[in-house]
Amino acid sequence: MTIAAPHAAPQSSAAGGARRTRVAVAGATGYAGQELVRLLARHPAVTLTAAMSSGATSTPRPLPALARIWDEAVTPLDIDRLVSSADIVFLALPEAASAELAPTLVGRGARVIDLSGAFRIRDAADRQRWYPATTALPAGTVYGLPEHDAAAIRNARLVSCPGCYPTAALLALEPLEAAGLIDGAVIVDAKSGISGAGKAPSDRTHFSENHGSVAAYAVFSHRHNAEIEQELKRDVTFVPHLVPLDRGILETIYVTLAPGTTEAQVAHALEEAYRDAAFVRLTGAALPEIKHVAHTNFCDIGWKVDEGRRRLALIVVLDNLVKGAAGQAVQNLNIVLGLDERTGLL
Repeated sequence: MTIAAPHAAPQSSAAGGARRTRVAVAGATGYAGQELVRLLARHPAVTLTAAMSSGATSTPRPLPALARIWDEAVTPLDIDRLVSSADIVFLALPEAASAELAPTLVGRGARVIDLSGAFRIRDAADRQRWYPATTALPAGTVYGLPEHDAAAIRNARLVSCPGCYPTAALLALEPLEAAGLIDGAVIVDAKSGISGAGKAPSDRTHFSENHGSVAAYAVFSHRHNAEIEQELKRDVTFVPHLVPLDRGILETIYVTLAPGTTEAQVAHALEEAYRDAAFVRLTGAALPEIKHVAHTNFCDIGWKVDEGRRRLALIVVLDNLVKGAAGQAVQNLNIVLGLDERTGLL
């Protein structure tokens, strides 16, 4: 089954020939950062004024993969230039760097769309555990899952984009939780491609270590678990795995359903939630695969229900670098600018 085509939102004046919104990227050399540059350089409503590295002392360099898309050099991180040259700044930085930089940018009048985890956790004690560099959330900070938080995103000063794993889990689970269909255990068995670990090399991401293997990691200790539980308001068992792919996430989510819940009720809850969603595709019993969403901003959700035993299995796939990172950030940009969410993403 599929959802209806989304209704087009009104276009802002930026798309109609007026002054384009100026945007800049800090952290442009990482995997998500390069995806951001690729998308923003071709976005019809913005002008990409700067792409910067994660450090102030780096050497300017080109991005060969983006030749003829973005031919400028990636320059050292410069806060003053970010503020003066951009209305909206995207941060694709490590958490500690975002925690330091974002409040300064917001305080100096820029709007920020942050791809790190620095500002995702609202509870101070939990944030201290998972993101200790973030001492407080700047005023106007909003958790930015576009399909569920659009109203708050529009006026946010700082949009904190969800993590790649939580994006998949929450898109599948939040409509069921809201409909009262979940009763009992929720288990998220998640598998991610290597790019989800970031660009910095490590033993875990070394080719000869992960090729031909699948490995669980951070069992009961992954910070995305706290993010999923925060938004779902329910205990969740989350176990991530590293698989030998360059990109993509597949989550198999096991749910105990409330007594009497039918397959039709599960389908209805998801269809009602995403009837007008631009980037959520419901596939029902035709279970989706990573190849169906690679290099796109789509999240595909399929499911199977065992009514007699109150069991539900959800299969959710997305591209961790697009819908799980850069594409979702641009989707949030479109909401901030009052554009159709699909602008620059299809």
